[in-house]
Amino acid sequence: MTTAVAAPFRFFSLQVVRTRRLGPSLARITFAGPDLHAFHSDGRDQSLSLFLPRPGQREPVVPLELGDGWWQGWRELPDDVRAVMRSYTLRALRRDPDEIDIDFVLHGVEPGAATEAGPASRWAARAAAGDRVLLLGPAIADNRAIRFRPPEDTDLVVVWGDETAVPAASAIVESLPAGVRARVWLEVPHAGDIQDLPTAADAEITWLVRDAHGPHGTPSALDVLRAARLPDAERPYVWIAGESGCMKRLRRHFVGERGIDRRSVTFVGYWRQGLTEEQLRARGE
Repeated sequence: MTTAVAAPFRFFSLQVVRTRRLGPSLARITFAGPDLHAFHSDGRDQSLSLFLPRPGQREPVVPLELGDGWWQGWRELPDDVRAVMRSYTLRALRRDPDEIDIDFVLHGVEPGAATEAGPASRWAARAAAGDRVLLLGPAIADNRAIRFRPPEDTDLVVVWGDETAVPAASAIVESLPAGVRARVWLEVPHAGDIQDLPTAADAEITWLVRDAHGPHGTPSALDVLRAARLPDAERPYVWIAGESGCMKRLRRHFVGERGIDRRSVTFVGYWRQGLTEEQLRARGE
């Protein structure tokens, strides 16, 4: 007898259903597609790869006809043809109808912005119903692109994230069950980016509005945590995500200064100061 094993990830052809501005720096885009019924995820920080069309294209160009060779074929396409690929996290998955939400950070799209908007921010700021994208996402609910995995005996959940991690952190907080203690810090550029996060957990959520003129991932993140008094816990679990350099400093704080077992600290670098995703990919990071 032959047992069929489903591939953990597959491509989904999606269209924008609606858009919603969450704040000056964040936009939520809802997607749907005919095969989204095959999208499955149990993770609250589920990582996804989103492929966006270049300006002037109706849909993203990815050589899916090459099968498993699509990656090499995609990399060999001309820069002005190859679909823009960016990594995001799943904000929400709904059924009947099948829809997913992805929250986008809008860096540099406002008039007079100090930094130039990247291709994903420009696309998200102009997205409209019917716009087409490709998504490389999970076909299996429990997959390796899920990082938030607290042990069952965890008695305190600690979360830190900058605006790039707000979607995943928000989904994590909202999913925590009653009786779980959680301490959460979320750093955003503008007061208008602060959101209400309903949760059944005993969660203390602190929103930090970063100085608009200061650098990303400033030492203030470390200063805030050093000054914070955490509840006594025998089995704490820490999830931190955002700018890579900042996350490494925070991890050293939790492991070296607070004495938390390094196996109970999950840290994810969603971006790196001064480098684009293409540059990070070229460096193999």
